[in-house]
Amino acid sequence: MQCLSSKPRYMIVVAGGKGLRFGSSIPKQFLPIAGKPILMRTLEKIKQADALIKIVLVLPKEHQDYWLLLCNEYSFDLEHKIVEGGDERFFSVKNGLDCINEESIIGVHDGVRPFVSSKVINNCFEVAQNNNNAIPAIKPIETVRIKVDERTQTFDRNNVYLIQTPQCFCSRTLKNAYSQCFDERFTDDASVVEALGVEMNIIEGNRENIKITNQLDIIYAETLINEFKD
Repeated sequence: MQCLSSKPRYMIVVAGGKGLRFGSSIPKQFLPIAGKPILMRTLEKIKQADALIKIVLVLPKEHQDYWLLLCNEYSFDLEHKIVEGGDERFFSVKNGLDCINEESIIGVHDGVRPFVSSKVINNCFEVAQNNNNAIPAIKPIETVRIKVDERTQTFDRNNVYLIQTPQCFCSRTLKNAYSQCFDERFTDDASVVEALGVEMNIIEGNRENIKITNQLDIIYAETLINEFKD
């Protein structure tokens, strides 16, 4: 299925982390890098790529007041709609989808990926516009081994893709996919859509587009703030 041209663009930003891997009471998406919360940097990156993208931010109910306090503290006035998150990422995305009521191209992005490039964002939307979906990925640079029975063996890394976000889809496709019942095998949006038999279109991601999950990532992110360029 091919989308019609000139569809509005939406980005659902999922930010439900609890900061447990950091040993912190502050959820990781609110931790500062170079003086600004990670989540703010992520939203800014999306708007830098395309100012017309409409952002839907999915946050747990218990985090929303804190986010609003941060927005006031940092004078952060970038336009976005806040939607309540669910117990699983699947339900958070589903809640975000429920507030989008027009035919569109919808991207889903992790709130703790502030270094996605504008090129990747726009390429995802453009490919999804013409080919129904697009997911960014990079190839591993390390040697890859897989477990077979009780042993491991080398696996050709050229056949391995490390998947990133945003993942973009025609709204009809994504809404249809999220009408399915939750399955623990749904680890990202591509896996949800793929369960309907839809083939994924992989595009080139950017290696800096890390998902910040631990303290080492914070150190790396501080360096990238000064060095990262689209």
